[in-house]
Amino acid sequence: MNAISAFHLEGKKGLVLGLANEHSIAWGCARQAQAMGAEVVASCLNDKARPYVEPLTQSLGMDLQTCNIETPEELEKLVAYAVAKLGHFDFVIHSIAWAPLADLHGRVVDSSSTGFARAMEVSCHSFATLAKLCAPHMTQGGSMVTMTYLGAAEAVPHYGLMGPVKAALESLVRYMALELGPQGIRVYAVSPGPILTRAASGIEAFDALMQNNIAKAPLGRLVTLDEIANLSLFCVPMPPAA
Repeated sequence: MNAISAFHLEGKKGLVLGLANEHSIAWGCARQAQAMGAEVVASCLNDKARPYVEPLTQSLGMDLQTCNIETPEELEKLVAYAVAKLGHFDFVIHSIAWAPLADLHGRVVDSSSTGFARAMEVSCHSFATLAKLCAPHMTQGGSMVTMTYLGAAEAVPHYGLMGPVKAALESLVRYMALELGPQGIRVYAVSPGPILTRAASGIEAFDALMQNNIAKAPLGRLVTLDEIANLSLFCVPMPPAA
């Protein structure tokens, strides 16, 4: 058996949040996890988003639920449902980012406190809340993964408000890793570079950002959903060898 086929997730169970359409990083991760043998519960924002996602999940027989993470009761309900369905979690993937357009398209110094707070809640603090709900159901250890971007470490033109929010997310990951490590839970932030997702489409001049990245990338292209998914799932501890 070669090294690629030897990697599998047979018997693993996971929760993936953030499906929006076929271009979503969350969809790439959920699809690939199931292809590798994992059992997955996935979520999209609400019933309005469901028609864009359900045909994808139905084609694989994947369980799809709705969850607006700005409503604590919905997140609690999703985790409770997934625990009842799966029994436990080996991995949790959080691929959610959002900011009000008025604040995202303006200068950071002009951002409203309300917009900043909502962007921080949706894109950052929700990962901590998710971890608090899921960690008790990861008794055999596991991995929690979220998505970040270079704009957390560098000031990227037009990335604006999301830069400080992603910086906070990366710091959160470090503290979560420190706190959950003794339980055998790993915590990661994957930074795949620009990719045209629904969330990214709200960023001004995103096409220029992607072209600039292509020009600088040694491969001369952007990463693919499968590549992002493979890296994210590589973070999941494999089942012990038979």
